[in-house]
Amino acid sequence: MALFAFACGAVVTAGWAFGTGRFLTPERGSGYALGIIGGSAMLLLLLYPARKRLPWLRPIGSVRAWFQTHMVLGLVGPLLVLFHCNFSLGAANSNVALVCMLIVSASGLVGRFFYSRIHMEFYGRKATLGDLRDSALKLKQLPTPPAVAAIVDPLTEVERDVLGAGSRLPLLLRPAVASWHLWQGHRRLRRCLARAVRADAVARNLSTAQRRNLEQLGRQYIRRRLEAVRSVAQFEGYERLFALWHVLHLPLFVLLLIAGLVHVVSVHVY
Repeated sequence: MALFAFACGAVVTAGWAFGTGRFLTPERGSGYALGIIGGSAMLLLLLYPARKRLPWLRPIGSVRAWFQTHMVLGLVGPLLVLFHCNFSLGAANSNVALVCMLIVSASGLVGRFFYSRIHMEFYGRKATLGDLRDSALKLKQLPTPPAVAAIVDPLTEVERDVLGAGSRLPLLLRPAVASWHLWQGHRRLRRCLARAVRADAVARNLSTAQRRNLEQLGRQYIRRRLEAVRSVAQFEGYERLFALWHVLHLPLFVLLLIAGLVHVVSVHVY
């Protein structure tokens, strides 16, 4: 999906840079058809929430398949409409519809980001805070590389600081606070690791290659532990943000439908 989004962005950039007014016009021909297809694609976005909530729609496909389709249509629809309007403003009703479409499309990308932060897999089941804490405990129980033995206690202290740093703050602030403490803790742990590896290399007369290998193993271990604790610390904040996003996204989409309908009616009637 990331590659597809990048490709859509490249197409939009090329259309903006080179201009399409010489080849497309919104009132007729291919330009008109692009507007119809793009608008229809955005109407089809309603099928995903309908499939999730209405059991009798199971014959049309799985929720996972419609989620993928929803993401694709959410990019393709606005892309086609941008080419339909030649990346330029027009009448007032057209401008309102265009702005609403761009806001809803940007909102979808934000929602995709929050979604990925609270799901173990992009299309998988929703993670729970308990699941993530269990993952962190399992990482702690893995065999500790020799080079990391000297920083196990500092690492545990960093984890405790990260989990406790935002406990008294509003949930919406916790992801940013946790990221700040993780960044500081990671820098401190890498310095501790470097000192521990140097001492171990001198004590055991290790070669430069062996020393680098030990430091690499230590960094991997630190990264895995801190990634698990990051997920635990940020989970509740992202979950609340995702809930708030849901509250805002639906009215924005309804506004887009109304603006699009007014645009279509005004164009064909007046």
